Amino acid sequence: MMLGSDVSRLSTTAASAAAQGLSIVVPLYNEAAGLALLHERLVGLARTLKARYGLASEVVYVDDGSADNTLAIARTLSADALDVQVVSLSRNFGKEAALMAGLDHARLGAVLFMDGDGQHPPSLVEKLVAHWIDDGYDVVYTAKAHRDNESFLRRQAVHGFYALINWGARQKIPEDAGDFRLLSPRAAAALRQLPERNRFFKGLSNWIGFRQIRVDYEPAPRAHGVTTFSPGRLIGLSIEGLTSFSVAPLRFASLLGVLLAISAFVFGLTILWEVWTTGKQVPGYPSLMIGLMTIGGVQLIMIGIVGEYIGKILSELKARPIYFVAEHSEKRADGEASATERTAAE
Repeated sequence: MMLGSDVSRLSTTAASAAAQGLSIVVPLYNEAAGLALLHERLVGLARTLKARYGLASEVVYVDDGSADNTLAIARTLSADALDVQVVSLSRNFGKEAALMAGLDHARLGAVLFMDGDGQHPPSLVEKLVAHWIDDGYDVVYTAKAHRDNESFLRRQAVHGFYALINWGARQKIPEDAGDFRLLSPRAAAALRQLPERNRFFKGLSNWIGFRQIRVDYEPAPRAHGVTTFSPGRLIGLSIEGLTSFSVAPLRFASLLGVLLAISAFVFGLTILWEVWTTGKQVPGYPSLMIGLMTIGGVQLIMIGIVGEYIGKILSELKARPIYFVAEHSEKRADGEASATERTAAE
């Protein structure tokens, strides 16, 4: 019985990579204002890649339950120089589910993930493709060059998150790495085979291994609107990433319990020593209450951490689908509509 997976047959060389093609996966959530402009830039990118590498391209727009006209606009986008798929999810399942839906529907070999808010410049894609085709890298990921424009508190929080998630991990997640990355055909195939439902793409893309390279870039300002990631949602996403990909919180809880036990033991020895040497009883009420409150609070924190992991186990055992597709259409660059789209039009 083979417990691993052999994806060596999907290895690419500079000569064969162009024949594999490139699928660009773009998750969308209320991006109606800038979608047309983004598509126009992707069309120009597809022409450039075709001219330079002979690389066929497609874009997979995944509408993650948008409340505006994102889906309606996506349906009207023309398949000019690249094929266009529009995948509409039945509700908002979250970005990780939208990325998985795009990965599942990608028809071509290599897969590129990028956001739909305009902050991931299509002009940088050519550099990522060059690292794949010319240099032979399987995972080309991007990272913010700096965080000088962010507050000190946010920078420290990000640094603390990566320090915690990488604590004791054999495969480290690069700090400041984002979802804007390219996967070669064999890396994309490996990522598809990971069975877990609570997915953290940044971690999983790094965990699969292969040859990887980092590309620093400066995110462009949002082309429209404001970010939907509030501080509360970012904290929730951080907890999701930690509990889905790392056991560091459990190790931290265990270490904290050991430190408290040692502190309590040492404190007990000091009390015994004072009684033995002076014969005086130590007033107990304040120290007793502080000790009880400390231990009680730590226990509740530990129970909460364990509860997060139990929740993940329950989610995996339920084995519910990660997403449901309510609508799927496809347009070919040669002008031929797919059967799905023709049926929807009729």
